[in-house]
This record gives sequence, C-alpha cells and structure tokens, in this order.
Amino acid sequence: MEIVKMHGLGNDFVFIDHFVSAPAETLDYPELSRKLCHRQFGVGGDGLIVVLPSEKADARMRIFNSDGSEPEMCGNGIRCFARYIYDQGHVTKNPLQVETLAGILTLHLTVEGDKVTGVRVDMGEPILKPEQVPVLILGESVVGAKLSMDGQEFEFTAVSMGNPHCVIFVEDYETLDFERMGPAIEKHPLFPRKTNVEFIIVNSTKELTMKVWERGSGPTLACGTGACASAVAAVLNGKTERSVTVHLPGGDLQIEWGEDNRVYMTGPAAYVFKGVLLEDTLN
Repeated sequence: MEIVKMHGLGNDFVFIDHFVSAPAETLDYPELSRKLCHRQFGVGGDGLIVVLPSEKADARMRIFNSDGSEPEMCGNGIRCFARYIYDQGHVTKNPLQVETLAGILTLHLTVEGDKVTGVRVDMGEPILKPEQVPVLILGESVVGAKLSMDGQEFEFTAVSMGNPHCVIFVEDYETLDFERMGPAIEKHPLFPRKTNVEFIIVNSTKELTMKVWERGSGPTLACGTGACASAVAAVLNGKTERSVTVHLPGGDLQIEWGEDNRVYMTGPAAYVFKGVLLEDTLN
C-alpha cells in the first residue's frame, strides 16, 4: 500500500489514497492510524488522512487522530488534502469542495505555475451555542466562563469549528503547566466529547500566539481549527480585530472572521515523502 506524508506548519499526516481503489474490507482505519502515527514503530504523524470519493462534493476526507479517534475536521489536514487531490488530478477545479464530518467546505488554491503555494479555506460559521459545541453550560454562548482544574481557575471561551475548542487567554507560557493542564482540560467533565485546548497570548489587536493541546493527539505544532476558534474567541472577548495573524510553533496562519460570519483560514501545505507500507505494518 502506497502512502504520502504531508504537513501543514508541522502538523503532520500520513495519507492513504482510496479515491479510485476501494479499501480492503478488513482494513481498520483507527487501528492503522495508531500504528502508522507512532513515531518509533510507524511512520510518525499527528493523524491518518484517507482520500475517498464523495457523492456530495469533489472528494471526501476522513481523518483519524494518532489515538485512533475520528474528529470532525482538521484545518491543517484539509489544506494538505486539497493540495494532494489537486496535484493527483483527482480534482481539477479551483475552488474545490471537500466533504468532512463537519460538512462540505470550499477551498481556494493559490497556484503558481504548476505548484500549489497556498490554500484558503472557507471554514464556515463558528458554532457558539453551548449544546452544539458541546459544553455543559447554559446560555446563548460561553464567553469568559470559569473552569476549575487541579486547584487552578481559568477563564475560557467555547467555540466549535465543526470540532470543540476551549480557548484560554494567558499572559505567558512560563507559568503554564501545559503538559498537565492540556490533557486535564481535554477530558474535563464540562466537555462531553472532550475538547481541543488553546492557550493564547494576545500580542496586539492583529496578532495572537497559540499553544495547542489537540484532542486525541496531544501537543502539536499547529491546529487550523484551533487558530480559527482562537481568533473568534479573541473578537468575542474584545481583544483583537476580525483579521489576525496567528503564530503557532510550526509557523503562521492568517485568520479572518468575515462580516458574513464565516471564518477564512489561509496557510501552506507541504509534502514530506511518499513510500510503500510493508506487510508487517498492516498486521
């Protein structure tokens, strides 16, 4: 079985292409993701992305975290997905549409010559109603709510970009016990489907710095949906303008919460390598 590895700002994924050839009936994607994403015994990655045909859009993306769970969406992953299906000739349209568990998203490719140099994703409207995030707090939205964990209290804003996010604004990272607080908040009882956790420093009204603990993957170098959720949370808390640069450990994303209430994310998608899985990896 052939694979391709790609990354979006260091958020890395193993791709399996089943756009034309149907997967074997015995293929267990969650288990395969756990094996392939292991950084010592497998290829290494934050997730497995499966390329599939779609009856509703130009292509269908399924993504599995390194723990085998299947999230609704992945911002960095879908940029890589769009470049991959365009480069492979599976889809020649621009813009193109991709079916995900979070719905159908529209992506615009920046193409210079024959090379895709960037991808702009219409991420849709942010979801703020608590029951739809989901987060177990009553009200129209959750902005600046209190969350207690291990003797510490945080203020957080809950946003879904098709997947749940808990955005917490901090002054610095030196006093943050990220490795302890990240997984603890991910599994906090307030979040019935767990949550991604973003710790955000506000640099200015046009810039944010983000550190993320991803649901099902742990610390990653970038999270596209997290950057979108953080930009929305920053506006809701009166901290930034509606268009910001989000600095992540792996690089920068441009995020705009438009007046049409839709969030737009622009960033790169890069190849790492392609190869062939040996039988031992699949067993």
